[in-house]
Amino acid sequence: MPKMKTKSSAKKRFSKTGSGKIKRNFAYKRHCLEEKPTKMKRQSRGTSTLVPQDAKIVRQYMPYL
Repeated sequence: MPKMKTKSSAKKRFSKTGSGKIKRNFAYKRHCLEEKPTKMKRQSRGTSTLVPQDAKIVRQYMPYL
């Protein structure tokens, strides 16, 4: 059986933590930041983990993650 292909877009957006969870970045942080509330920008710092329902979908796109 041939190897499964990894979706390039998922490869760039997600990574795996040491415990096996899927790590993601926050959206809406790239431009027009002066119009966005400070609370939104502050809470969007760093990374977050996906909920298990979404992580299951992402794992289908990245079979070798």
